[in-house]
Amino acid sequence: MSNQPRVAKVLAALLISMTAGAIVLMALGNNPPSAGPFALSSYYRLDPVEKAIFSRAAQRPGRWNRIEIYYSDTRAGNIEQLAVLSGLAGPEDINCHFVICNGLGAGDGQILPTEKWQRQWSIIPGQTWYGSGQTIRICIIADSRTARPTDFQIKRTEALVEGLYRKFDIQAKSIYYPNDWR
Repeated sequence: MSNQPRVAKVLAALLISMTAGAIVLMALGNNPPSAGPFALSSYYRLDPVEKAIFSRAAQRPGRWNRIEIYYSDTRAGNIEQLAVLSGLAGPEDINCHFVICNGLGAGDGQILPTEKWQRQWSIIPGQTWYGSGQTIRICIIADSRTARPTDFQIKRTEALVEGLYRKFDIQAKSIYYPNDWR
């Protein structure tokens, strides 16, 4: 029983630290410390990726075989703002399947499915993209030079890509990220 003084010291230290922690939490009240670059509480407030992947139109196996992620080359935005900047008639004409926002236009890490995804339509090839009709395009609201993707955008993009490649059995070699993705 020579450990009794040591056990008493450990219990006293534990009691003191728990009391100090409780005092600090009570002093903070309803003002928690500010979130760092990535806070799980904010991340879990976002809709699940499965909800974004769901579409009104039937999703048949083999429909999609490639995923391409690209930057919007804007500092802020959402589907409506991108449509205006692109000179489109409306947000339903945007030429991608998903937009992942950075907190400036919609929630940071928020995944916005477009009308093309909801109807399971292919993207129209244009001046900046010549992909196939089986490519899922994901637009990240960021400018690769000055407005890098946020931590939320990176994590949500990876979760979305994982959900898509599992649902549609897309091979990992058919997933394309921007050259400076990380």
